Amino acid sequence: MGLMDIFRRKPVETRSSGTGYTAQIIAARSAFLTGSAGLGELTAAVQSCVTLWEGGLALADVKGTDLLTRRSLAMTARSLALRGEALFLIRDQLIPAVDWDVTTRDGVPRSYRLQIPEAGGGRSEIALAGEVLHFRIGTDAVTPWAGTAPLRRATLSAQLMAEIETALRDVFRDAPLGSQIVPMPEGSADDMEALRQGFRGKRGAALVVEGVAQATAAGLNPSLGKSPDQLSPDLSRTLAGELLRDAKGAIFLAFGVLPGLQSQAATGPLVREAQRHLAQLILQPIAGLLAEEATEKLGGKITLDVVRPMQAFDHGGKARALATMLQALAQAKEAGIEGATLQDALTFIDWQDE
Repeated sequence: MGLMDIFRRKPVETRSSGTGYTAQIIAARSAFLTGSAGLGELTAAVQSCVTLWEGGLALADVKGTDLLTRRSLAMTARSLALRGEALFLIRDQLIPAVDWDVTTRDGVPRSYRLQIPEAGGGRSEIALAGEVLHFRIGTDAVTPWAGTAPLRRATLSAQLMAEIETALRDVFRDAPLGSQIVPMPEGSADDMEALRQGFRGKRGAALVVEGVAQATAAGLNPSLGKSPDQLSPDLSRTLAGELLRDAKGAIFLAFGVLPGLQSQAATGPLVREAQRHLAQLILQPIAGLLAEEATEKLGGKITLDVVRPMQAFDHGGKARALATMLQALAQAKEAGIEGATLQDALTFIDWQDE
């Protein structure tokens, strides 16, 4: 080291940190992929609801455009169910975006920086708000340009269901289910050890073989210790079944699916009512939001109908109403009441009801 080295500027030493910007980006990306609860999206209850959303929107009747294909509607439904929003770049077809940044004015999106997925690696593209279809649900006044998924609005229920299913999985994987402590007549030490070695590691077999003499030395009465002792855990006291059913019901309701649909005692009328409820109160309003966004960006009047293709209207009610009307017309004809007089009477009744 020379004298002039004292006055030279030393290079800045940079080191990577586990709590730096890169780690935060990786954590945010992991949270985006796995969801707010981490494991809630992996459960069968959530995926069942997502499948119902996919099937319902994929069946929708689209009028006014050819860009909203069944494939794009199914992708939209899945993205809305798990992320709360979906974005497509408008070209000769709808190109889905896997991630995006947005700039806004007055809370309204103005431009986007999109990440387009490709087989050999994604590419980035910048587009104006009029060049993309940005579908979102669960928006609030704080971030009107972003949507929220149903699980993000019910994080505790998703975590509860994930914890219960994880605990049950660990019990059935690690617990000695079906294993017993079997008392047997005393033999030599080598014979007993060989017998124990033969049972060891066998699921559902006896893990411990206890001799009568060993039970006596432990202060037990040999005549009372000859019945096998179960080593299986008693799950009935934990109320795991009831808690899991309630957690699944909460998740079903968060997605707009009636919990009775998962019941083994569900009958045909209940299934039809659940499908009608899902189509009319959940999927059709979402379809209306999609139609508004598509009408604004694509031009022309665009409509999406989910209720008709799902046959989610009251067939029985319409049939009963038609039968009642035909019966009333037949009785009016027998009484000699003319059509005009009958129409005036019905109009008067409607006016009285109002």
